[in-house]
Amino acid sequence: MSETIRIEVAFALPHEQFLKSLQVAPGITAEQAIRQSGILEKHPEIDLARNKIGIFGKLAKTDTVLRDKDRVEIYRPLIADPKEVRKKRAEEGKVMKKGGGDAVTPDAG
Repeated sequence: MSETIRIEVAFALPHEQFLKSLQVAPGITAEQAIRQSGILEKHPEIDLARNKIGIFGKLAKTDTVLRDKDRVEIYRPLIADPKEVRKKRAEEGKVMKKGGGDAVTPDAG
């Protein structure tokens, strides 16, 4: 068994991505890896009590023990609830059109 495992910590903003590879001791938790990565100092808006995290896109808890080659992802809160946005659009009578162009009616004739 190796003395270290390789993991990554990822966080993305609209115009900036943070991805850090780390060699860590086996048995490290997701929270410990996030803290070791230095991301919390660079992005103090991250609150591990509020921000959800995942491993390769699957939600995980901060006490999850990492395995070799895991990528811990820190998720930002949604700005708008997608269900609410669709509901509001429907109430306003707006319909998403396929292709985005105006509907064309064929000539009768």
